[in-house]
Amino acid sequence: MKRLHVHIAVDDLDRTIGFYSALFAAEPCVRKADYAKWMLEDPRLNLAISQRGAKSGVEHLGIQVENEAELAEVYERLSKADAPVFEEGETTCCYAESEKSWIADPAGVPWEVFLTHGEAVHYGGGSVIDEARLAATPTGMPQAACCTPAAVAKPESNSGCCG
Repeated sequence: MKRLHVHIAVDDLDRTIGFYSALFAAEPCVRKADYAKWMLEDPRLNLAISQRGAKSGVEHLGIQVENEAELAEVYERLSKADAPVFEEGETTCCYAESEKSWIADPAGVPWEVFLTHGEAVHYGGGSVIDEARLAATPTGMPQAACCTPAAVAKPESNSGCCG
């Protein structure tokens, strides 16, 4: 069964952890100095928050799958979505080892589709999220929020994903 993923950039991690812990009546299952995550069953949600210097607000949305078959199913849907797909592949991000791809909706909202294989001891060292934030330009060419995706051009920074 798939799970909705929401990643929110925050200014005050401790206060936000308190808010979401009260809202969902649950403590985060992962808590780091700059990150927290809840894996909720009701509603079925992977909510992540981070304090890593990004502008506060929803950073990206996603669909987390539980196995390779679900990943293939959702990847097939991405291919039919009439938008460029950034295939990140195997990566470390958000203290987890995952395989993922990215797409942006017509409004430019970044979505990731991912299968998590295990935990990681560091936040991430792969592609930066800005590489994956694809937005449709008037010409239909892929464009990232801040820089061009690695699939199109070499990124200027490599500060880790989701940061």
